[in-house]
Amino acid sequence: MERVTGIGGIFLRARDGEALRAWYAEHLGVDMGEWGGKQFEWTAGGSTTWAVFDADAEHLGEPTQSFMVNYRVADLDAMLAQLRAAGVKVSDEVSDTDYGRFGWAHDIEGNKFELWQPPAGE
Repeated sequence: MERVTGIGGIFLRARDGEALRAWYAEHLGVDMGEWGGKQFEWTAGGSTTWAVFDADAEHLGEPTQSFMVNYRVADLDAMLAQLRAAGVKVSDEVSDTDYGRFGWAHDIEGNKFELWQPPAGE
């Protein structure tokens, strides 16, 4: 049987694509290509997690949000401070786990996203 070998991309539907692309470029440093997206190159030791959550899971944000993107960052505290300074809606909660540190924020269309700082050395 053939099997999926990884996540090849994440695609967001936007009410205002131009504004949302500009927001991600400004606040998360996602430099968009002419085609409207960014291709991230993997490095050794990188991974992508794929999971299914129940409909009532609060982790994904509002019940109308059917997905959430997790972005890997080098310094979670610095990224959260940068977003707060720019007036972005950022959760006060930070979760420290064996898998790393996690924080959450919302883009200009209200999509909740997760920021992940892997453990040192990963």
